[in-house]
Amino acid sequence: MAKKLRTFVRGLDSATYGLNEFRQQQLSYNRVRNDEYVTDDAKVGHSGDSEKSRTWWRIGPGDEEFLTQTIHVHFVELPPQSSNHGHGHQNEAAFYILEGKGYEIHDDQRYDWKKDDLVYVHTDSVHRHFNPYDEKAVALVVKAKSTWMFMGLIQQGRSGPIDRPEEFGEREEWGRIWTPGVLDRKKVVGVEDTTWEVTPLGNQRIIASKEKTDGRIFSTDSYELQIDAGSRSGKYWKMADEVFYALKGSGHFLMWEVEAEIAEKYYARIALEPKRFDFVQGDTIYVPQNHVVQIFAGDGEEVRLFQSENRIFKHLGYDNIHFFEDAPNYKG
Repeated sequence: MAKKLRTFVRGLDSATYGLNEFRQQQLSYNRVRNDEYVTDDAKVGHSGDSEKSRTWWRIGPGDEEFLTQTIHVHFVELPPQSSNHGHGHQNEAAFYILEGKGYEIHDDQRYDWKKDDLVYVHTDSVHRHFNPYDEKAVALVVKAKSTWMFMGLIQQGRSGPIDRPEEFGEREEWGRIWTPGVLDRKKVVGVEDTTWEVTPLGNQRIIASKEKTDGRIFSTDSYELQIDAGSRSGKYWKMADEVFYALKGSGHFLMWEVEAEIAEKYYARIALEPKRFDFVQGDTIYVPQNHVVQIFAGDGEEVRLFQSENRIFKHLGYDNIHFFEDAPNYKG
C-alpha cells in the first residue's frame, strides 16, 4: 500500500504453507520505541485533530518496521483551553490519561477524567475530547482497531448527512443491537475504582479484563504493574502479544522466543537465551505473540508500567498465563 494512504489491515501472504519467514522478520525489529518514533502524524486521513490538538502514532499496522496490528498505540495532546474535533468510529478505544484533566462528550453525554484514569470510547460512539483547564492534557490511546476493520466494521467519519438519503428510511436507535446492559457500565475507570494486588506477576492493578464486567470495554485488557527498584516481575509465558508503556523508571525486559515443534501434536521449544530490551520512562515496549517474558527494574527507582493487549486471544482459547517463576514479593 502506498505511503500516502493509511493502512487499517495489513496483508499476510506466502508462497508456502509455513509462515516462519514472516515471523522471524517481525521478531528481528526493535521492540522499544520512544518519542523520536512517529509512524503517523495524523496529517493524512484523520478527522480528529483541531487547529490546537495533536495526534501521533507509535505502533500500528502501517508501520515500517511492522510489529503488530492486534493493538494500536497513539497519543493525543490537548493544550490548555482546547478540544479536538468530534468524530465517530465503530471500534472501541481506551485512553490512559498521562497528564492533566478534562472531559469527554460521548453520544451527547459528558464524562470527566483526570490523570491515571482509563477512559473508554465505546463501540459506535460519536466522541470529542475537551480540556477547559490551564494545563495541557496528554493521553495514551490503545485500541484493537484492525480487528473491527478485518470484520468489515468500517463505518466511521465526522458528523454529517448520509450519502443517498432518498434510499433510506427514518432514523432508528442504533443501540438496539448492542450487548444488553452496556449503558450501565463505567466509561471512566480511576485508581479509586481498582485495587493493587500482589500476584505472581508482581504488584498489579487490573483495570480492564474479561472478568471485570463493570467497564464498557470488550476488545482490550489493561493493567498497571509496579516493580521495586532492583527487583523483577514474575517470569511468564502467554500467547497474546502486549504493549507496555513506561510510566516511571527504567529497566529492561528479557524475552524468550517460543518455537512450535509440530510433531504428533504441538510442542513448545523455548529459546535457551533471551533477547534483552532496555527501556526508560516514556518508552513503549512491544512483546510479540508466544513469548516468555520477565521484567527487571533498575537500581535507581521503582518502575511503573501500563500494559494493554487484545482480548480476542482469550476468546480463541488462550486464556491462561503460565508462570515459570513468581515475582519475589508474591507469597502464594
